[in-house]
Amino acid sequence: MSLGQLLLVAVLAVPAVGALAVAATPRDRAARLVGVAAAALTLVAAVALVVGRDAGWVSYGTAAPAVRPWHAVDLPWVPGLDLRFHLGVDGISWPLVVLTALLTLLCCGYSLWRVPPGGSGRALVALLLVVEVGILGTFLALDLVLFFLFFEVVLLPMYAIIVGWGGDGTDPAAVAARRRAGRKFALYTLFGSVLLLVGVYVVVAAAGTADIVALTGGTGLPRSTQLAAFTLLALAFAVKSPLWPLHSWLPDAHTQAPTVGSVLLAGVLLKMGTYGLIRVAVGVAPEGARWAAPVLGVLAVAAILVGSLVCLAQTELKRLIAYSSVGHMGFVLLGVATLTATGIQAALIGNVAHGIVTGLLFFLAGAIKDRTHTGALRELSGLRETAPRLSGLLAFAAVASLGLPGLAGFWGEAFAVVAAVQTGGALWTTLAVLAALGGALTAAYLLRLLRRVTHGRPSTAVAGLRPGLAGAELAAWVPLVLLTLAVGLAPTLVLGVAEAPVAALVGVLR
Repeated sequence: MSLGQLLLVAVLAVPAVGALAVAATPRDRAARLVGVAAAALTLVAAVALVVGRDAGWVSYGTAAPAVRPWHAVDLPWVPGLDLRFHLGVDGISWPLVVLTALLTLLCCGYSLWRVPPGGSGRALVALLLVVEVGILGTFLALDLVLFFLFFEVVLLPMYAIIVGWGGDGTDPAAVAARRRAGRKFALYTLFGSVLLLVGVYVVVAAAGTADIVALTGGTGLPRSTQLAAFTLLALAFAVKSPLWPLHSWLPDAHTQAPTVGSVLLAGVLLKMGTYGLIRVAVGVAPEGARWAAPVLGVLAVAAILVGSLVCLAQTELKRLIAYSSVGHMGFVLLGVATLTATGIQAALIGNVAHGIVTGLLFFLAGAIKDRTHTGALRELSGLRETAPRLSGLLAFAAVASLGLPGLAGFWGEAFAVVAAVQTGGALWTTLAVLAALGGALTAAYLLRLLRRVTHGRPSTAVAGLRPGLAGAELAAWVPLVLLTLAVGLAPTLVLGVAEAPVAALVGVLR
């Protein structure tokens, strides 16, 4: 087994073993330290996957040319059903793998300093590592059935995190609210899972294989099967992303989840849907993607506009950030819907930028709520007067989220609009104009947020805040600040590694 294959296995095995070790360690703080060590090793292995990569062009059977994964593991799994334990990583999945490992490490490290009320820190860290295994497995799986299983691994531990450590207290009303949010998250996710399972069955039954690489380009799938499969798969991934109008579980889940839960939920769990849309739905059923592209474009722009307008009316900090994800995921979907290299690159860098920036925003929102015991915007005025460092970081994250040039959030939104214009025609030009208008509305609601929270006379909740930041907070936030700058100033960090596989994917769409 080569070094790359060992790293692939390690990326999944280390957090899985780490979760078991955390659960088996009797002392709470020692268990959390074990969890941090496991998450750190996972990040090292994830980053190291870039070493020895090979982006050479090869052809798989009768399929259109595809780019060989940098590293792959392909072993028999269920021989009787011709299912294989097939993992691989390339320039489309690697940035999301690294982002998942980084955010998990930051969340585990943050839990060393602060454990939300509701349960032990040991159990919380173990669940975070299990969530990491599911998300990483989704990004690495190259077998449809294996992809589905990893996709499902995330459901129960994230439900437990929301219900066990979420909410604003332990009174009956708070407990009922977080249980309601957890149930809503679980039911929507299960609905999407049913659609995904049926879609996988349709593809595997028609093609006789579950190998994603062999299926890329729609090999062996008639047009009618591709249309049906794409519809089922796109709806399933739309629930997870979530894309309008299947987004209503998101605000409640974010509002009730603890800080570390919100960071992982927004930072990488939503990306399972958009990644699946690109890798599986578009790749396996390209005729279905071409058929549905105008509808996807319209839904994408509707998400951008609706998300922005709802944010303008929000009065609660975490709900505003949660609804902002609907609009940002709309730009990702718009890029995918164009079915062009520029658009898919926009979706990929938009995914990464949203994970970095929104993860930082939820860390900051959690810190503000922990200090003031409120998330109501009307009760948070004057933050820059009493906590200038926290206020400055919030302003930085907000302007990054609104797409300021030079920061990570700019490239995905700008490229998505450019891709729509390049696609041409009255429909796509109109969608590009409306998406640009949505970008202006995004700036409006985030600047409104800053005006309400950072300016003005300090409110009662803000007046007594200590000005400093804890070392653990800085350790969790500074890497995200640096990444926001790095991706904004050097987008080739994401676009460069994805260029070859995106070109191959676009090749099968023509």
